[in-house]
Amino acid sequence: MDTDQIITIRGLTKIYSDGVEVRALDGLDMNVASGEFLAIVGPSGSGKSTLLHMIGILDTPTSGTVVIDGQDVTQMTEMQRSQARNRLLGFIFQYHHLLPDFTALENVMMPILIAGKRRDEAEKEAISLLGQVNLSDRLHHYPNQLSGGQNQRVAVARALANRPRIIIGDEPTGNLDSHSSDMVYELLRKLNREMGQTFILVTHDENMAKKTDRIIRIVDGKIVDS
Repeated sequence: MDTDQIITIRGLTKIYSDGVEVRALDGLDMNVASGEFLAIVGPSGSGKSTLLHMIGILDTPTSGTVVIDGQDVTQMTEMQRSQARNRLLGFIFQYHHLLPDFTALENVMMPILIAGKRRDEAEKEAISLLGQVNLSDRLHHYPNQLSGGQNQRVAVARALANRPRIIIGDEPTGNLDSHSSDMVYELLRKLNREMGQTFILVTHDENMAKKTDRIIRIVDGKIVDS
């Protein structure tokens, strides 16, 4: 694993105020090494999702800094944030969020086309990615023709499109049975080892968390163990 830090977080605070002040994050400090495969765990309301939104450049903090790949994303304009998000990050959610009227191949091609590549290039890359997740025989199947585990593997291939430095998984196996969950986890671990990308998984599954390189535990917006 590369020891260079790809994410450095300092003094990260997020306060929500709707009549009552809630500190979702409370002066949190955190480092993530390039190529690391880690889990973020904690009880409901601990701040896991808020932290994920900060790392995913989906929200801005009340105070503190988030430096990703050498760039302080908290100081960027919305346009710059969008560009950084598209260039640096891939997302896998609990529900696959595939477009139902598009095939597996077309779903994976979509972010590649949005990035500006020609259709033939996008198709070639999408076929390769679906091969990496063992779905070469399901290229032209629609989401309703695939199992839950297969749909999640399509979502993994889509997250890998455009070769992002960091893959963020928000309960990526939370909607799967134990067999499919194990298959998706092993796939993510394999991709991490082969491609060297950084994987950050938020999960309630302690068994899955224990298989990662490191567990970061959050309680009341603070890291209590890492």
